[in-house]
Order: sequence, then structure tokens, then C-alpha cells
Amino acid sequence: MKKNRILFTFLALVAFAGAARAEDKTADPIFKPSLDWLADPVPCPDSTATTEKEMKPYTEKIPGTEITFNMVPIPGGKFMLGSPEGEEGRLEDEGPQHEIEIQPFWMEEHETTWDEFKMYALKLLRELRSKEKKLTDRDTLADAFAMPTAPYAISPISYSKSSKPAHPASGMTYYCAQVYCKWLTCLTGRYYRLPTEAEWEYACRAGSKTAYYFGDDADRLDEYAWYFDNVEEGYEKIKQKKPNAWGLYDMHGNVAEWVVDQYAADTYQKRKAGELKTSFVQPKGGFGQIARGGHCDDDEAANLRSARRLRSVQDWKKQDPQYPQSIWWVTDAPFVGFRVLRPLKTPTPEEAALYEPIPEVWKEYSEQNLRE
Repeated sequence: MKKNRILFTFLALVAFAGAARAEDKTADPIFKPSLDWLADPVPCPDSTATTEKEMKPYTEKIPGTEITFNMVPIPGGKFMLGSPEGEEGRLEDEGPQHEIEIQPFWMEEHETTWDEFKMYALKLLRELRSKEKKLTDRDTLADAFAMPTAPYAISPISYSKSSKPAHPASGMTYYCAQVYCKWLTCLTGRYYRLPTEAEWEYACRAGSKTAYYFGDDADRLDEYAWYFDNVEEGYEKIKQKKPNAWGLYDMHGNVAEWVVDQYAADTYQKRKAGELKTSFVQPKGGFGQIARGGHCDDDEAANLRSARRLRSVQDWKKQDPQYPQSIWWVTDAPFVGFRVLRPLKTPTPEEAALYEPIPEVWKEYSEQNLRE
């Protein structure tokens, strides 16, 4: 009987702990609608506009820090997504070209840096908060986000660059980049997300119709991009190469950049004129999301073209020793990062839901995080 009582007590404690963890999971701001945080945003000069003409460049400051980044206004318009059949290095999944209409948005001037990202990913802002006596509601909510596990499994290249100012953050999973955007939205009261691949390509091209935003001559890449031929070890400091016509840096090379879309080889083939409801494929769990722009390990110039689509694969975690493998870091992809986008028009709740993993996927990730 005594053994039975001990066993019953043990099982009750396990059940209680499990319930508590489940309660914590549902309380995680990851599960809250991002639009709930847009009321009374943190003041930021020049960040407010109701029309495209009113849009200005602005500098966002991560609240509670001295870390800033610049957001560049991108005008709306139409363009041909994909590459023409005669383009050198063209792949089948880049066509056929088709017209896409893009609404105005702001895009980060450069790839999100470690200075910005480690406030969330390495928990540096939470550590700063722990020393404060009075926190705002935004502070408290942002500190409640599920945060990445220790990056001991991250690529040595990514980890070594994380201590260097103005270097792109890299080695994070698509999910991790998504959560960072949601965390940033919570902190600032301005809606941030990853770009769709159509928005990314539109911003990269900046009105151009050539293989690269500067033309078709790959011999000029040294002026505009970091890639295999001109880097010593991994990616380099931001904004050292020439920007495109809209003032965006490193759209070609340095680190590849996560976009919202889930990859499908026949995405463009399935689209028909007049029937396009959304210009992206809603994300799913696991792998298969898209990164754009090429990266520092690319030894083929064609991989840095504006239309090139890079699909994430399981091998990006090949050396991850954890079981289950980390939902936050990709051990074998130190070349992937991201930059944030902010639309001029605030999305409806239904539209906003399309840009984030579906609830079942968030739940799956969160439960895996509890097991890690």
C-alpha cells in the first residue's frame, strides 16, 4: 500500500507539472495575435504614415537598449516575379514569370545583425530587464516569450561572428526568425514580419529586370556582394558593398535571407492571371521554407541572382547532436539570416494569420521546445 501511495503521489506530481507546463505554453505570447500589441506604440519619429507619399525612412530603437536599425520605404507597384527563360543560370522553379502587384512597405536597410538579434536570441535584453525595478506592460510581455536554448550547437562561424559588431545574425531556424519578428512587434507596437518571396524579390530588383539589380554582368559582383570568391571566412560586416537603387544593402550574397513562403517547385506554374489571392505559399512546419539572395558560401554567381530560390533541407541540421534537434538553430547553415519588413497597411487578423505558421504548427514547436 505504501508503495502504491508513493507511486500515486509521484504520478500526481508529474501530472501537475505537465499541466503547469501546458498552462505556461498557452500563456506564451507566441500564441497571442500580433495585432493586439499595436495600440499605443512606442514613439518613433517618422515611423507613422497613412499613405505611400507620407512614408519616410526611420530609425527603430529596440526599447530598453541603444541598439537601432534603419527602415527604408519601398513604393508599391507591379513587377514580373521570376526569371526569363534566357537568363544564365536560370532554374525551372523560377518560371514562368508572372506579374505580381506589391503594396508599399518598409524594409530593413540591411540584414538583421547580431547586435539586434542577440537581444532576443541570447537573452541579453531579458538580463538587462532583470536589473530594473519597474517594467512596462510591454516589457513584461516581451520577457515572457519563449526564447532560444543555448546556442552550443550553432555553427562555429555563426558563433564567432556573434561577438562582432554589425555582422549579420545567422544560423537561426525559420521558426526562430519568425518568433523574433513577433517579439519585436510586441516590444515596439509596430507590426514586423518576414517578407514574402515576392516582396523580397521586388525590393531586391528595385525596378531592375536583369539577373542582378546592377545588371547581367556577374563579373561586377565584387562591387555589390560578398560571396565565395571574395570572403575569407564566412560572411562579412554589413553595408560595405554598394546598395541597390532603393538603398538596400547586401540583397545579393553575405547571408541568405528567410522569407515567409513554403517552397514548392511548381508554385509559379500553378498561378493563373486574375486568380492570385495571395502572392505567397503559407508556411508549414519542418523544412522546405525559402531563403533568398544567395550567400557567402556560394561559389556560383548564378546562385546570387534576384530570382534564385533556395529551399531549406534537413541536412541544414545534419550535425545537431540534440534529440530532438533544436527548433532554434541550424548547425550546418551558418549562411542563412534574415531582415524584417513592416507593411504600410496594417493587416486584418485573417491576413496576419497567413504570415505566421498555423496554430497547430506553433503548438507542435512549443511542445518540442518543452521537451528540449
